[in-house]
Amino acid sequence: MTKKRNNPETIAIHGGDYRSDPATNAVAVPIYRTTSYKFNNTEHAANLFALKEFGNIYTRIMNPTNDVLEKRVAALEGGLSCVTVSSGQTASTFAVLNVAQAGDNIVSSTDLYGGTVSLFTHTLSKLGIEIRYADPSNPENFEKLIDDKTRAFYGETLPNPYLRVFPIQEVSDIGRKYNIPLIMDNTAAPVICRPIEHGAAVVIHSLTKYIGGHGTAVAGSIVDSGNFDWTADPKRQPLFNEPDNSYGGVIWGKAVPELTGANVPFAVRARVCLLRDLGSALAPDNAFAIIQGLETVALRMRQHCANAEYVVDFLKKHKEVTKVIYSTEHDKPIANRAKKYLQGGNGPMIGIELKGGIEAGKKFIESLKMFYHVANIGDARSLAIHPASTTHSQLNEKELAASGVTQSYVRLCIGIEHIDDIIEDLDQALNKSSKGNLKAVS
Repeated sequence: MTKKRNNPETIAIHGGDYRSDPATNAVAVPIYRTTSYKFNNTEHAANLFALKEFGNIYTRIMNPTNDVLEKRVAALEGGLSCVTVSSGQTASTFAVLNVAQAGDNIVSSTDLYGGTVSLFTHTLSKLGIEIRYADPSNPENFEKLIDDKTRAFYGETLPNPYLRVFPIQEVSDIGRKYNIPLIMDNTAAPVICRPIEHGAAVVIHSLTKYIGGHGTAVAGSIVDSGNFDWTADPKRQPLFNEPDNSYGGVIWGKAVPELTGANVPFAVRARVCLLRDLGSALAPDNAFAIIQGLETVALRMRQHCANAEYVVDFLKKHKEVTKVIYSTEHDKPIANRAKKYLQGGNGPMIGIELKGGIEAGKKFIESLKMFYHVANIGDARSLAIHPASTTHSQLNEKELAASGVTQSYVRLCIGIEHIDDIIEDLDQALNKSSKGNLKAVS
């Protein structure tokens, strides 16, 4: 492209430097279904393995199809580099493991996807990484939990099920005082929020969701903003300032900028250490499927959010709904964050609580005809689920309360169907929700 573009509709199609396949001139990105790549000679191979130059070595670490996706996701988020991985859960795991080791801690928002809570509270704790939880309603809660072993802050832009927009700039500003990076999960708000513009150092996605959009492939991504100084306080960020013996004593925070000319040690270390050792690689077939979704994500998010606004208005007036949870339906200080951080829409997800409690919620779910009852979010189609018995079922009562889940809570992901059809399906299911009881859904 002859001119740099910053519009998401254009970036999603033309981001990165791919115009056509150099071998065939194919415009569509090919699926490079290969494990290995031919080295030009022994010197070329040695330079690649020693990181003296970058290039394709093995698809566990990089792949040309994935490379196009990575460049476009990085451009969409306003970052400098991106690493794709096998799932959003892998992205969350790698983002933490890339800064923390046994004995370290991360300060995380309480408002998290249930799977992330389980990952943090159970799995990472077994690896010796402590997760300290801060209520994001007051950003200063993050500062209160810092000690000399705190390596990062972690939050979700639009966390479900609470749907309280995270105070990105406020928490990022606190972190910068201590050289602590903010890692933001932007899965539920691509296009409508760009956390890097508000100070986030790293942005992750479950590409499975809104960026993929079609429920056809599982994938994750980690975007390095390039805006964080990993060498400013070597004691705060030891993994980027101490020699890495697995690469001949390289110091990532210094070596990567010198080698690449870009401040992206977070992305490089995640790729050549974590992907190399843990192997959670994204298959090129899945990368191809995500690219198809990425091309229309800006258009879909516009429709998702527009439809959601109509649905919120409808639900607030419905006799069977006792509460509507939405990014703008909180107390003013929280609702104002939606105005500050969300542009072009207030989000595609809605929570509701029903007059009849848990049994009404189950009856509602079973009565939906067009909405799909699935665990996923972010499909083009409309989705619904009862989190307490599914996505958040592994949390205890205290953890459920902290995440905003009640027994009667139902999560709606509003799709891009015609709004009249969405409203009609919701209305008939709500009217049935108060009529009789239903045996518990397994």
